[in-house]
Amino acid sequence: MLTKAVTVIALASVAGYSWSEIREITIMQGFAGVSLFSVFLLMALGLAIIFGQMKVINMAHGEFLTLGAYTTVGVGTLAERFAPGLFAWYFPVAVLAAFVVAGVVGLLVEWVIIRHLYKRPLDTLLATWGLSMIMQETFRQSFGARETSVTMPEWLMGSWQPMGGVDIPINGLFLLVVTLVMTAAVILNMHKSRMGLRVRATTMNRDMAGAVGINTRMADRMTFALGCGIAGVAGAAFTTIGSVSPSAGSLYIVDTFMVVVLGGAGSIVGTILAAFGIAQAQSILEFFLSGVLAKVFVLLAVVVFLMIRPQGLVAGKIRK
Repeated sequence: MLTKAVTVIALASVAGYSWSEIREITIMQGFAGVSLFSVFLLMALGLAIIFGQMKVINMAHGEFLTLGAYTTVGVGTLAERFAPGLFAWYFPVAVLAAFVVAGVVGLLVEWVIIRHLYKRPLDTLLATWGLSMIMQETFRQSFGARETSVTMPEWLMGSWQPMGGVDIPINGLFLLVVTLVMTAAVILNMHKSRMGLRVRATTMNRDMAGAVGINTRMADRMTFALGCGIAGVAGAAFTTIGSVSPSAGSLYIVDTFMVVVLGGAGSIVGTILAAFGIAQAQSILEFFLSGVLAKVFVLLAVVVFLMIRPQGLVAGKIRK
């Protein structure tokens, strides 16, 4: 009955459009979903790395997005006040700063809290949930409860019109490039670097990795820092599509977990596919339906898929 009701709503919502209008709307919303895809993928990449390697359910992952967003706002404000001549190119610097700041804070969090809770996933869930509330209140006391936004450089403004009726935002294209570069860097790091070799060895067999001399604790620490740093980059990306508030990151945590579960825990390829599918579906459906109904459609589709294939799109190799 629920599936039939959803189908009726979907058909009714598009009944007033011609096929050509639906095609143009789908193309435009598809490109508009590129920015959402960038945020989803960057957030989910960090979370998939942390969960796949450490089995840690990080409920504070969204707050690292917020931290990266506020770092971007801070770098933009400093550039505008003290180096106006360099303001046009502050954003790439802000992306790097967001990665470093979020990564360093993640390193401290792992050392202070997470390292004491390994093999206790429910405890990590409660601990990081408490951490998320602490970080939100810290943001609120430090930056105020009001939303704030960055001033974008001129070269990130405007849109590209490849065909009549289709406008592609320039900032969306830039974020896509940043996301692809970051994703490629993560894949190369995991498969070509010594750090990636240690991480994959620890993921497959922690005891054996320790027996051959790999410092598994340090591998965990660097993995958590890397995941948080990627979330910081997602925060920098978020500033181009929305205003920053102390609770901005919490709005994306459910979508991020949905991407990770659908893609397959620990699978980077699955994470990419799931982030693209969910972002595009939400972006297109939100044009015809309300935001809540669009999320209901997507969540229903994810639930049905996981009932058929519980391991997700790509089964990742995680330690038992």
